[in-house]
Amino acid sequence: MIKGTDENPSVPFFFFHDNPVDREMNSPNRKIRTKVAREILYVLLGVLSAAIGLKGFLLPNGFFDGGAMGISLLLNHFIKIDLSIFIVAINIPFVLLGIKQVSPQFALKSAVAILFLALTVHWIEIPVLTSDKLLISIFGGVFLGMGIGLSMRGGAVIDGTEVLAVQVSRKSVLSVGDFIAIFNFMLFLCVAFLINVETAMYSMLTYFAASKSVDFLISGIEEYIGVTIISPQDEAIRLMLIHELRRGVTVYKTEGGYGKTGDKTVERKALFCAVTRLEVTKLINEVERIDPDAFVIQHSIKDTRGGMIKKRPLH
Repeated sequence: MIKGTDENPSVPFFFFHDNPVDREMNSPNRKIRTKVAREILYVLLGVLSAAIGLKGFLLPNGFFDGGAMGISLLLNHFIKIDLSIFIVAINIPFVLLGIKQVSPQFALKSAVAILFLALTVHWIEIPVLTSDKLLISIFGGVFLGMGIGLSMRGGAVIDGTEVLAVQVSRKSVLSVGDFIAIFNFMLFLCVAFLINVETAMYSMLTYFAASKSVDFLISGIEEYIGVTIISPQDEAIRLMLIHELRRGVTVYKTEGGYGKTGDKTVERKALFCAVTRLEVTKLINEVERIDPDAFVIQHSIKDTRGGMIKKRPLH
């Protein structure tokens, strides 16, 4: 016979027992170790991917990328010194700036990642994978962008241009995106004048491929879309979002300005919901099922935090 607790003899004692295994699984130290291990894995995979992009595609064929890596490749083209030296030297100012702009921990992780990338580029031999210029520019950018994106998910950078962009944006009217665009435009302009226009154009294609790879790895399929819905069937749609899509909903009380009913002020409710890209189609289909004439607005969300939103690995 199983003995119950003093408070409730009918309930087995082991139901209330603090299991050491469960306690260890949920302990803060274990979560920290798991987080650190995941970050290290991201950085290692990022460095390996960037090294493949550089040595398997860009470096042997004289192609360039944007940012600090593009400057390193351009200097290596004219000054025949190992690329790994330029990778470290060009990124040192950005790492030092990262201490002030982000945190000493971020700067330390970035310094280690950049040093590891330099060592990988110096010591590991990777065969040239193709001689087709279009494939070189696209896949070189993809592998390099994957390397940058994975490293950022690990909380580090292997190309410090964005750290400088943040500093400039705080002291000028330029946004981070504006500065990076101008910076890379000037870099590719130098490539066009110093080497040739064709190489500059292929290098721009490399940069675009790398940028898209970074965006996908940072946002990925978890990129959130904000959806605003205005409909007379707002209560039915609200319940559908909560019970079927399992999403949080914000309800705004609004007044209509001008619409199908003419110039009339009509009090109504607007529903706002944040969903992933994969869920948008299902949401729209369900809304149309309830109200085919519902007014739906979609827009991309740069970042999300709190509520019922799952926190992304990198912020």
